[in-house]
Amino acid sequence: MMARKVNTTEALIVFIVDDDVSVRRSTGRFVRSLGMRAETFASAQDLLNSERVAEATCLILDVRMPNMDGPGLQRRLRENRQRIPVVFIGARTTKEEEDRALRSGAVAFLAQARREGRAAALIHMALQVKSFHGLQ
Repeated sequence: MMARKVNTTEALIVFIVDDDVSVRRSTGRFVRSLGMRAETFASAQDLLNSERVAEATCLILDVRMPNMDGPGLQRRLRENRQRIPVVFIGARTTKEEEDRALRSGAVAFLAQARREGRAAALIHMALQVKSFHGLQ
């Protein structure tokens, strides 16, 4: 019997958390165009309530959201010993917010104005970080 060849990028799942539905949709389409699976969530609490966090290979988090923001979600996950590579995104962010996100351990921060050319490279970098460090 012949072994089935598995496309490794199809096994990768990126969770996108953003309160803006258009950002969720467009980012999800983009991730799927890279051959990966994408799941979207309207809030940090929606992701936590899903009880599926452990399935994520990478998180793309909006830095500013009502109630629990992206950095708050990242802190909560770390408190629960869930270390998933994070790429933060934001439309109108300050340099301080970007610096704080990177200091908190994010793989990258992608401001909306600079998203287009760098997004694929940053997602792949986050996936390599997870593989290299054997993160669970």
